[in-house]
Amino acid sequence: MKAFNALLTGDGRTHIASKLMRESLVDRRTVAATASEHEFRILPDVTLVGLGGHSIFDRGKEALVPLANELAAIRKHHKLVLGVGGGTRVRHTVAIALDLGLPTGGIAQLVGAMEEANAVFLNALLAKHGSIVMQREHFWELPLYLEGGMLPIVISIPPYHFWEPPPENGPLPAHGSDFGLFIHAEVLGMERIIFVKDEDGLYDRDPKSNENARFIPHIRLDELLANMPQELILDRQLFEAWRTARHVRKVQIVNGLRRGELTRALAGEPCGTVIEK
Repeated sequence: MKAFNALLTGDGRTHIASKLMRESLVDRRTVAATASEHEFRILPDVTLVGLGGHSIFDRGKEALVPLANELAAIRKHHKLVLGVGGGTRVRHTVAIALDLGLPTGGIAQLVGAMEEANAVFLNALLAKHGSIVMQREHFWELPLYLEGGMLPIVISIPPYHFWEPPPENGPLPAHGSDFGLFIHAEVLGMERIIFVKDEDGLYDRDPKSNENARFIPHIRLDELLANMPQELILDRQLFEAWRTARHVRKVQIVNGLRRGELTRALAGEPCGTVIEK
């Protein structure tokens, strides 16, 4: 490991010797020079499983309880982190926030709070199997939870909160739950994410409103970006960010209303939709 303890002077300042010591970190040439194929992966053997708020939680116990039972069995064989969306309560809360004229960052903060409620619900169902709700400020405790044999549950909304970037149109936060889980997986060096929804996977059009929608069982990211459907089951920002991501290699979408499909996906079977980079 290269030591960064040599001090350089001569220009009226004292620098710690490194190739960035006199460079601007917003200079594109400097940033390009930092590219590396050896970025450290923190949790490469962990899979992130995202449970849709609107598609799973809003359906109540008929959808959630069997899925919780399946997760309890799965966790014996796989290292998992569970992510939850907020569902209908998010939409209702956002409507009130818009009526009050709250700024985008304030709305993002509220969305995260609604997702925390679903995290508590899921934790109640899985508590006897070792689950634990990870508070958003305790991100670096996540590896400790896993090492202790626990099943962490995280909220999906990106960790911007009040610092959510202003969207191009309107006041609604542009970065949704699916994107937030993608960021969780990427920063921790995970290789795959499985999204549990109420559809079989990705279609070229919304199958709920178009009976001629074509199912897409497998596609590469570059193919998808070249011909992006107008309606998507996942956040569009996820695919845009994935274009330059370094760690996530596979995103899979499965139908959580089909019993055993999540188990098959974790076993590596080609069910639902598989998107690969």
